Amino acid sequence: MDVQADPTPNPNAYKFTLDRLVATGGSRSFTNPEQAASDPLAARLFAIEGVKALFFLNNFITVTKDPGSSWETLVPAVVDTLQEHFAGEA
Repeated sequence: MDVQADPTPNPNAYKFTLDRLVATGGSRSFTNPEQAASDPLAARLFAIEGVKALFFLNNFITVTKDPGSSWETLVPAVVDTLQEHFAGEA
């Protein structure tokens, strides 16, 4: 699975574009792990230390981090989590 990670104008947010849909029928937003509990992918992403909020739309996910966290460690962790989550799909 291909994932492209791109910075956004917000230094605390990164856009992860996938080669598949992550949201159908509109967007989904999560601002805490409790909101994400019923969404397996969102729950996995919130398990990454430093993830503060998620926004899913079409084929991309915007991840917002805690200001004290580093994209140097978060980007590879998010990409790995996305690839692991979709590994079972053809």
